[in-house]
Amino acid sequence: MLGFEFTNVFRDFKDIIDIFLVSFVLYKLIVLIRGTRAVQLLKGIIVIILATALSSYFELRAFNWLLDKTLTTFFFAIPVVFQPELRRALEQLGRGSFFVRSHHDEAVLQESIHDIVKAATSLSKNKIGGLIVIEGESGLNDFSESGTKLGADISSELLINLFIPNTPLHDGAVIIRKEKILAAACYLPLSENPFISKALGTRHRAGIGISEQSDAMSVIISEETGQISVADNGQLYKDLDEKALREKLTKHMASPKSKTPSWLRRLSKNG
Repeated sequence: MLGFEFTNVFRDFKDIIDIFLVSFVLYKLIVLIRGTRAVQLLKGIIVIILATALSSYFELRAFNWLLDKTLTTFFFAIPVVFQPELRRALEQLGRGSFFVRSHHDEAVLQESIHDIVKAATSLSKNKIGGLIVIEGESGLNDFSESGTKLGADISSELLINLFIPNTPLHDGAVIIRKEKILAAACYLPLSENPFISKALGTRHRAGIGISEQSDAMSVIISEETGQISVADNGQLYKDLDEKALREKLTKHMASPKSKTPSWLRRLSKNG
C-alpha cells in the first residue's frame, strides 16, 4: 500500500516537472517571437486551425479538405517562414543564454550607455544620419568583417566623428561589442518584413534587419528628420527622446543582476 502511494506521488511529481518544462519552453517561444512578424503569421495559422475545426464540425467537406491541405503546407513552410526566429532560438540554446546573460561591469556599462545616448542626441540635433548596433549574445563577426575593425573604447566624440558626412567611415553601421566599438562602415542585411512602412529608408531597414537576424539592438538616427529610433527584436520604436533611448539601452545592455527575477534573487540571498 505504501509503495503504491509512493509510486503515485512520484508520478504526480514527474507530471509537475513535465508541465513546468512545457510551460517554460512555450513562454520562451512567445518571448522570442514577440514584436516580430512571426506573431502575425502565427495568428494566421491559428485562424486556419479554427476554421478547419469548424468546417469539420459542420461537415463542410470540400472546404475542410482545402483548409487541411493548406495547413499541411504551412507546417512544411514553417522552417522557412520562421527561419530568423528559429536560428535565434538555436543560437540562444547553444550558448546557454536561454537561462543566463553575460556579466558586465556596472560602472563601465553606464558610461557606455551615456556616451551612446550623447552621440545619438548630438547626431539628431545636427540631422546627421547614423546607425549604431549594440551586439547581444549573438556574435556579429560576419557583419563586422564587412567594415573596418577598430577595437576602440566607446566615446561620444568618436561615435559622432564616425558619422560625419564625406568621411571614410560614415557610410554604414557601427557595431558595438560590450564596452568596445568593434567596427565601423559595416554592411547589414536589410529587413524583408513586408509590413514595414515604405517611407523608411535603407538605414532603418538595415537596423531592423540585423535585429531580426540576431538579438542585437540598433539605434537609428534619421538624416532627414533627425528622429531617433530603436530596432529591437524586429520591431521599430520611433521618435525616442533622450530618456526613452537611455531606458532602451539599459534594458538591452543590463547586467545579470538586474535581469534576475526578484523571487530568484531573494532565494539566492536566503541560501
